[in-house]
Amino acid sequence: MPPLARRLLLHALPRGARALHTPPTPTPGVLACRLASRAVVRFAGPEAARFLHSLLTNDLLSAFAASGAASPQRYAPTPNAPAYAALLTSQGRFLYDLFLYRPPPPSQMLDRTGSAPETGEAPEGDPQEVLADVDAAEVDDLVACFKRYRLRSKVEIDNVSENFACWQRFGHNVVRTDPSTQEPEAQSIGWGQGVDHAGESAAQGNGHGWQWLKDPRLDYLGYRGIFPADTIPPLVESDKEADERHYQLWRIENGVAEGSTEIPKGEAIPLEYNLAGLNAISFEKGCYIGQELIARTHHRGVIRKRLMPMKFVGENGQELEQAVTPGSEVVDEASGKKIGTVNTALGSRGMGLLRLEEALKPGSALRIGDNRDVRVHAIKPDWWPAEWTQVLQQQSAAA
Repeated sequence: MPPLARRLLLHALPRGARALHTPPTPTPGVLACRLASRAVVRFAGPEAARFLHSLLTNDLLSAFAASGAASPQRYAPTPNAPAYAALLTSQGRFLYDLFLYRPPPPSQMLDRTGSAPETGEAPEGDPQEVLADVDAAEVDDLVACFKRYRLRSKVEIDNVSENFACWQRFGHNVVRTDPSTQEPEAQSIGWGQGVDHAGESAAQGNGHGWQWLKDPRLDYLGYRGIFPADTIPPLVESDKEADERHYQLWRIENGVAEGSTEIPKGEAIPLEYNLAGLNAISFEKGCYIGQELIARTHHRGVIRKRLMPMKFVGENGQELEQAVTPGSEVVDEASGKKIGTVNTALGSRGMGLLRLEEALKPGSALRIGDNRDVRVHAIKPDWWPAEWTQVLQQQSAAA
């Protein structure tokens, strides 16, 4: 785990209490935060799932069908994780990312104690309703965009952010500790049927059952959920509710971008922003918007630039806080050539799209282009598949 993220998680402050750089109050290393940067959109109607499946990068029909496959005898109310997907332009550039949840049917609703029937009839056909966790800054444009694609599809699309909120539960103990020893209370909340007990909990609201579910991107990121706006999710204690910037820093240090600010809308190539490694793209499903470029780039096998986490330090190696702004160029000190751009910065950490050959070259010295006093340490995340860099190294050696 990145050391700065560990320090923040061990010393988290309540949401909105103080600025991130202020010395925080020690609390346990399991945190939760309400994601003000995210909004909730509802897709409702008999063709909701197929409508989304035809547009987005992931195989949503298989993902939603998996919710009934956890046990051959019983119907699991939701998958172990929401589906993660993106909407692209026709040229294969990124527009929006979405976490897609299938609410359970009425026969499987949870009450306030988290109890529910052991059995329940599985719904017939595709889900009638899908809730999407989306970028709040883009929600109006996103809704308008999907409505343009709706044509004659039987689906209603509404911004329901006043009724729902998105939450993330993350931290060292969430990721590293066995759930049965970490949080035994989670074992008694909700019910089984093949769903991970560490992530299963419930709260009642507006006729739905609500659960923490595994973040579909990486185990590092913990659990995610949509809950009624007037509800504090289960397993969230007041001294463990953190400012959203702690979660943002947790993502930055693991090299995971989220939303249309960190993944530039209309410009970003999804494979360069590692969406395939984050389970957002299916290479086996049928057509979707922008598929041609994605498939061609994937089968070519070489991605020369990728989003990477980075650390900003001074001449003597000390971390420099608030010294870099998004848009700053990263240059190779030896050649003076630009190798990438910072697209997100928080404290002494950031993310940027960098040329891998120069960023990962042994002994390379990188700095911020317009500030020679700020050096850049590019970091290869632990979760990256080995083949992402092996192919590039082989081609460089052959050249």
